Amino acid sequence: MKISKAGKGILLAVGAAFAVSNVYIFSKAALNEIQLPQFGFYWFGLGIFWNLIYIFSYKKQKKLKSIQRKSWGALLLIAILEMFGTLFFFLALKTVENPAVISFLANINPLLVTTLGILMLKERFNRYEFVGMLITLFGALMISFRGQGTISNLFISGTEYVWISGIIYAFSNIVAKKNIQSLDASFLALARLILLFGLSLAAMIMMKLPFAIPLSALGNVAIGSVMGPFLTATLGYLSLKYIEVSKASIVRSVRSLFVLAGAYLYFGSLPTQVQIIGGLFTMAGVVFISLGKLRINYKNRSFRKA
Repeated sequence: MKISKAGKGILLAVGAAFAVSNVYIFSKAALNEIQLPQFGFYWFGLGIFWNLIYIFSYKKQKKLKSIQRKSWGALLLIAILEMFGTLFFFLALKTVENPAVISFLANINPLLVTTLGILMLKERFNRYEFVGMLITLFGALMISFRGQGTISNLFISGTEYVWISGIIYAFSNIVAKKNIQSLDASFLALARLILLFGLSLAAMIMMKLPFAIPLSALGNVAIGSVMGPFLTATLGYLSLKYIEVSKASIVRSVRSLFVLAGAYLYFGSLPTQVQIIGGLFTMAGVVFISLGKLRINYKNRSFRKA
């Protein structure tokens, strides 16, 4: 049976969602055994290796010559922003008990990117996006809220790192939109990984942490690093050849359900009922935001044709 282009794109996007869901599971399993700098040294070190394989396999290294001089500064800025965004993301995974909570809460990223796009780039938005933003925000507050009297106990410990990570990633996205035109995403990923690897190595030396880690942790890091920096990027890139970014974003929102199932199978635990309901709200919000962007794209195309 022949599969249509849209069908191929959807299947590839689902594959990317499944791959990235494993990042949450295997990185959390590794972080339960080792310190964050040790984790980063092996995770990002292997990530550099997998990304170099990806770059040379698709002969992307030839594009380095075409990068404009002014783009190198933007590349460094984006890499630094994403370095801190990734650092806070894994800090959240280290702190919060169930990775499914982090996955649900990470759905705030489209909300933050859209908000900053409106404020800084004067981008247009429609009622679908506005409704999606409200739904996402409501769901995120449901996930984070603990409500135990004092302000310090109002939200679950560790969820603030997801918000910080999301804000940093949103700024990175804005910088990329404003400055990067011809820079391949694989170069951004590699630059981010090199910075994170160097930061992890420096932290290990300063904290005098051993380079020897349990084999179980190393196995989880190896599997997760293949799924994350390599397979997710590859499948995500291929999916965009067949479907639009907004459609891929809708499909990839099922990532949270994969993480939910994986957390139960791997760790034997589930988020609270309120957190699951809040997580479903964030997924619905992503769908509404993506539908809104699709409507804008279709209107722009119709306007050009006219």
